[in-house]
Amino acid sequence: MNAEQSGVPGPLTTAPADWPDVERLFGIRGEPSRCWCRFFALTGAEWKDSTPGDRKNQLREKFDDGAPAPGVLAFRGGQPVGWCAVEPRDCYPRILRSQVVKAAGPAVLGPPGDGFGEPVWSVSCFVVAPGHRRSGVAAALLRAAVGHAATHGAGIVEGYPVVPELRPKAGPVDLYQGTLKLFLAAGFELVSDAVPGRAVVRLAVRA
Repeated sequence: MNAEQSGVPGPLTTAPADWPDVERLFGIRGEPSRCWCRFFALTGAEWKDSTPGDRKNQLREKFDDGAPAPGVLAFRGGQPVGWCAVEPRDCYPRILRSQVVKAAGPAVLGPPGDGFGEPVWSVSCFVVAPGHRRSGVAAALLRAAVGHAATHGAGIVEGYPVVPELRPKAGPVDLYQGTLKLFLAAGFELVSDAVPGRAVVRLAVRA
């Protein structure tokens, strides 16, 4: 009897994302297939004027411009089971304008730019396939995202997790930015909790 037959998830591997596996993971139903991880990459007006097809094309183009992959994937048995979006923070205008970041003030947005002299990359979104949740996928993805960002020049990796204890009605869809516990377990430090139930966390990835 193998691990899957016994009900125990098999081993995980991670890698920088490639488009065919992202397309396969996001599928044709559910929120990932509508958003295509573009919510934070578009302004409110741009989001309103776009269709799921537009967003899919925009994400696909991210794999064609020669830049680092815009995220990482987790695999089990050769199948993609999770995605984590991670890019330079400037790629996410909605994050820069969010109340969570604005409320953090100079601790996050110091002058000039990040105020720390280090490139900041943002972990903006997690997608975990049904049947693989609560099995270590998000933690593996976060580790891979940090490594991917560091490899491509990040000095600081930033996240914007939910604090479920302060948002008891938050469901799985609300937790797509991860939980505070997940990030703290990965070594991130809390830098702001100015917005109740939300946090800004950071991890320095090079001296």
